[in-house]
Amino acid sequence: MAPECAGCQKVIRERYLLKALDQFWHEDCLTCACCDCKLGEVGSTLFTKANLILCKRDYLRLFGTTGLCSACNKTIPAFEMVMRARGNVYHLECFACQQCNHRFCVGDKFYLFENKILCEYDYEERMLFASFSCNYNSLSQIKKQARGLQTGPRDDGSSGYGSGDSPYDGR
Repeated sequence: MAPECAGCQKVIRERYLLKALDQFWHEDCLTCACCDCKLGEVGSTLFTKANLILCKRDYLRLFGTTGLCSACNKTIPAFEMVMRARGNVYHLECFACQQCNHRFCVGDKFYLFENKILCEYDYEERMLFASFSCNYNSLSQIKKQARGLQTGPRDDGSSGYGSGDSPYDGR
């Protein structure tokens, strides 16, 4: 049985037919919704948005760009493939660790930290450094508190660090 055209709903009896959007079309029926050009004649790609079938030129004219790349801040053309991480969009070539420039392959782990893409190694290094920084600040705070407790010899002979009585009885 011959397939039916998605455009005119008539049986396709011609020798050539087009398949687009998982449907079959007469060559004359698959046209751009704006300029009416025959999409089979202008290339092998078509664009759809808002239930419109469009040629590349009209798609770009109507819908423009997809925005700015989160890494390089340059415009991303609407027809270009992109990578996404949460709300961020990247050119494929910009989707790399922003610390060491390692390009990610399929299956690679990456982290979005402070709105920057990081490889596993650089992320762990930052976490380690952040942990060290926190511990260093905590240590200096403890030292300040200890100095505040140390007020010199007391009348009872204690040093300010304890009662002077040792729980250790020497046994």
